[in-house]
Amino acid sequence: MKAEEFRTLALSFRGAIESQHMGHPDFRVGGKIFATLGTKNDVAMVKLKPEQQSAFIEEWPDIFYPASGTWGQRGATMIRLSKADKSSARKALTTAWKNISSFGG
Repeated sequence: MKAEEFRTLALSFRGAIESQHMGHPDFRVGGKIFATLGTKNDVAMVKLKPEQQSAFIEEWPDIFYPASGTWGQRGATMIRLSKADKSSARKALTTAWKNISSFGG
């Protein structure tokens, strides 16, 4: 998956907008970040709950891994875009969007 495909998917969710945070694109709903793109566009991050993160890593260990440090322990989950397909990325983005959005939760 390319960064532009991830961006298009992220922006397809109701209420989603693109902004910027710490020098890289992020995707928000209701002012809260649910996903980001890395500065090199080779990785993305989705905000999951720790138990959701575990499930994604178990199902797709080559695609998903925890972000480093406390962020990862709290559920921030990295996506290797070169390994991801539309289905796995959409599922992760949907989960992250529902975690944040009043529309989906």
